[in-house]
Amino acid sequence: MPDLIRIAPSILAADLLHLQDQVQMALHCGADELHVDVMDGHFVPNLSNGPDVVKALRKGFPNAWLDVHLMLSAPEKYLETFAQAGASGLTVHAEAIESPAVLRRIRELGMEPGLSLKPATPVSAVSAFLPLAERVLLMTVEPGFGGQKLMYFCAEKARELRALGYTGRISCDGGVTFENARELAALGIDTLVMGTAFFRAEDPQAVADMVHSL
Repeated sequence: MPDLIRIAPSILAADLLHLQDQVQMALHCGADELHVDVMDGHFVPNLSNGPDVVKALRKGFPNAWLDVHLMLSAPEKYLETFAQAGASGLTVHAEAIESPAVLRRIRELGMEPGLSLKPATPVSAVSAFLPLAERVLLMTVEPGFGGQKLMYFCAEKARELRALGYTGRISCDGGVTFENARELAALGIDTLVMGTAFFRAEDPQAVADMVHSL
């Protein structure tokens, strides 16, 4: 089980007119990975990013870990596309796939396979997928838009995952803040996706340092 708490700034909340500078700042602050949300306007009610953004990030920051979160209705159609773009990890939604074969294919393409759960999806519904997922991303808000308030019952799924013997990474995405980070880590969550709380903080370095001190 991972013992280092990681911070994953979400570029959804970055200043897109200065994305290169924003990413450089995040990495300088010690960001362990970058979280890239890809939304199709169908699986979630918003549109964001795409393979060209991932490709640009890979070109500009060749050593950065890019965790690409596919909020798509048919993620299996885009696995090769994002592998070619340079994704380090590819996280797909349990609600959008029918077979663990999707996770197996992500690994075959050289990426870390991840599985994401919407707030209403119970851990019991994804037990068959867990052996192939190197990380589970718990959505603690309804996916689609940043700046929402965290729903704690979603984060508590981390305890269920650990009780089942899951030893991979558990990420938390949605409403993660400086104030609730310690409580989330205590649940067994080891990767904190932070958008607004990081990129719009008065002192992003202090936020990163706090996460790493947990």
